[in-house]
Amino acid sequence: MHTWPVQDAKARFSEFLDACLTEGPQLVTKRGAEAAVLVPVHEWRRLQSAARPSLKQLLLSDNPRAELIVPPRGNAKRRVIEPLK
Repeated sequence: MHTWPVQDAKARFSEFLDACLTEGPQLVTKRGAEAAVLVPVHEWRRLQSAARPSLKQLLLSDNPRAELIVPPRGNAKRRVIEPLK
């Protein structure tokens, strides 16, 4: 993966994009630290389809997340409390 300083990626965006399409993902650095990656759209779609759902998607989903085992009600033995004398 080729690394591009953000100034070079901005100044030579067409070359940056062409490198992404021909060579694969391109890494962008900002002040020497890794900041972002440009990936071809087909790679992005593959990654998105392989990713597990986010917590937000799980919580908003209509699908159950687990089987909830609830014991039957009314079968528990009750304690009898003797009144104080």
